[in-house]
Amino acid sequence: MVTSEELRNAALGYAELGYRVFPCVPNDKNPLIDGGFHAATTDPNQIERWWQTYPRANIGIATEGMLVIDIDGTENRWPHDPEWAAQLAEAGAVALTPRGGRHHLFRMPPEKSWRCSSGQLAPKVDIRADGGYIVVAPSKTKDGPYVWLESLQLDTSITKLVEPPVWLAEAVDRLHEASRTPVAKPPSVNEDREDGGQILPDGNPIPEGQRNATLARLGGAMRRFGLSAEEILAALDATNRLRCRPPLSDREVARIAKSVGRYAPDEVSVALAENHYDQIFNPPRENPARDPGPFPEHLLHVPGFIERVMEFTLATSFRPQPVLALGAALAMLATLTGRKVRDVYNTRTNLYCLGVCPTGGGKERARLVSKELLFLAGADRLIGPEGLASHAGLITAVEQQPALLLQLDEIGRLIRTLGNPSCSPHLYHIATNLMKLFTSSSSVYIGDAYADASQNRIIHQPHACMWGTTVPTSLFEGFTTENITDGFLSRVMIFEAPNDLPPKRKPATIPMPEPLVEEARWWANYQPSGNLNNQHPKPAIVPMSDEAERITDRFDAEADEQMVNLGEPFGSLWSRATEKARKLAILYACSRNAETPEIDAAAAEWACALSRYLSRRMVYLTNRWVAETPFDARRRRVLRIISDAGELGITQTDLCLATRSLTPRERAEVIEALLENGEIRESKTNPGRKGGRPRITYLLA
Repeated sequence: MVTSEELRNAALGYAELGYRVFPCVPNDKNPLIDGGFHAATTDPNQIERWWQTYPRANIGIATEGMLVIDIDGTENRWPHDPEWAAQLAEAGAVALTPRGGRHHLFRMPPEKSWRCSSGQLAPKVDIRADGGYIVVAPSKTKDGPYVWLESLQLDTSITKLVEPPVWLAEAVDRLHEASRTPVAKPPSVNEDREDGGQILPDGNPIPEGQRNATLARLGGAMRRFGLSAEEILAALDATNRLRCRPPLSDREVARIAKSVGRYAPDEVSVALAENHYDQIFNPPRENPARDPGPFPEHLLHVPGFIERVMEFTLATSFRPQPVLALGAALAMLATLTGRKVRDVYNTRTNLYCLGVCPTGGGKERARLVSKELLFLAGADRLIGPEGLASHAGLITAVEQQPALLLQLDEIGRLIRTLGNPSCSPHLYHIATNLMKLFTSSSSVYIGDAYADASQNRIIHQPHACMWGTTVPTSLFEGFTTENITDGFLSRVMIFEAPNDLPPKRKPATIPMPEPLVEEARWWANYQPSGNLNNQHPKPAIVPMSDEAERITDRFDAEADEQMVNLGEPFGSLWSRATEKARKLAILYACSRNAETPEIDAAAAEWACALSRYLSRRMVYLTNRWVAETPFDARRRRVLRIISDAGELGITQTDLCLATRSLTPRERAEVIEALLENGEIRESKTNPGRKGGRPRITYLLA
């Protein structure tokens, strides 16, 4: 049996050779840490921490810069050419996998940028390269261990691995080029049909992606003139056969006709205006982001000042909320370090943090601790207003005290107002100015121009920080497409307390620890550039190690990839993920050592992991709540209700009670759309009595 010490030593050995490693689930191949192979590292300290936390973890190696041929199955004799098979066996390292397959490891030629693929090189033959990983010995799964072949162990650095043979490199090149080949255009209007006829000039082809919506609009037009569902079906069937490229199935066409026929002729215009049919049969593509789950416990630990603030906050709370304690402590240290430190990229530490907690969950204590600590440290000048009446009031407050902590309760109500300019124009501009202040922290904020020049505001290096608290629904109902795409939410970090409230307890009645007060006072009095610090500050540079640079660069590439994959609007939520990670890394370093802070691998790992988690969670939340149309809003609402019901689902009766504001027709449309799209499933059970109606339950698919 492999011991935990052997696993840890093996991971350290691979890292010493230059291979980036990370922990995988014991007896499995899935990543164990947030970020997966993106978080892989050669830093021995980080690796030690991982295997101290997860001593039985399997070992994963990121395959960036490598070519790994993964041959599945004991009976797979690929490549069948004996000479090629002999050359493949001369790889730099060869491992037997638990199910009898093989891993052949090569060094990727420097001019190549091969990516992973599955089954494209040959049946049951996968490629692991840039953007992938493998599990290595002495790891094991339930099927058995990974074992290096004798004399073909991975005992040399990646630069000394052999390159793949010519025939293999050429085959991978062909796959790489094929993946870039554009898809063929649909047939032209006058191309021959299979039946020998031709499409008439007035019968324009309907391409894939537009077929459902087009047929729905045609059916809607016919329904307005009083045609029945049967008559509409006959017409749509002909249109489908003659014009759709390729035609839809008969069942799909019948479903469109049936849906259109449910409307009274005078209701069709409303349905078309709200685009019901397109959303029923071609719903907006859901973003591939899934719920990243609860806040990772290992991200709650930031050594030094932040950890001590959190300990005091939790000890003196009726309901301890560690996630909120972390968010509030970060916002406070961000304020204390404002205009005093930066990294080599001139990144400043200003943060906008929101704490989300159910009513009565204990969100107040963290805010009170920050206020009390700043007051005791003689830094009460940093405590900003607890409410914002207008954008002018915000700018005045920051002008008078450029480094300022705004602690705003019930900020969800404010954000909902920000999305409705006609409701409160004076509040609507608060978001615009918060965004300008955020991006001006390393330069100069220039306010709006007024006829009276004395009212024009100029602030050098404004450093407004925020800790806002709210209940979940109040915040999430304020999410709009506009505050996703305009950049407001991409600047924000949301710290969510768990929905299950911790039990009440008697809080400790202890004074603020004096060492904590002294450290806050040290930061409040610290002036790296002398007495003029408050007017024209010259912040001290927090150095960054080479490994920390590499970790952050990899995260930056990951963020860019997420932006491309998600597209608009949700991809924009990743646009500032790297910037937030850099801010967090500085704060980690300053918390750990105030006098000589340094951003090392541990700081960068934590900062990138936190930014990654919060970005993923933000995408999930906005995708769950933001709707483009009234129909989409109804669809998402019903989907949330079914999702929140859990694994047992929700009965049809309970769903009707939970959606009483919907008409029966609206509810039926939404349920039909969710069923057709495969987002939910329907379960029918016997009522247990003769002649009774079956009990219908809806569950997530």
